[in-house]
Amino acid sequence: MIRPQVKKQKAEKTFRETLTKGAKVVTIGGIHGRIVEVNDKTFMVEIDTNVKVRVEKSAVSADATRALEQPVPAK
Repeated sequence: MIRPQVKKQKAEKTFRETLTKGAKVVTIGGIHGRIVEVNDKTFMVEIDTNVKVRVEKSAVSADATRALEQPVPAK
């Protein structure tokens, strides 16, 4: 039961560590933006022209290009 959870956490950690400047991301709060600066524990994300926010690396949930490619489930 614990193994799948640990495997998922490891994959998420690897994903966040491989993000680089210029990557389009989505935060846990649903903010879409582009990474403009990478620090040890945070990213500076540009969400609009001259509008930047600093977010914790753990707050990044997905790669925006992948998130936009996923089909919306039918209701």
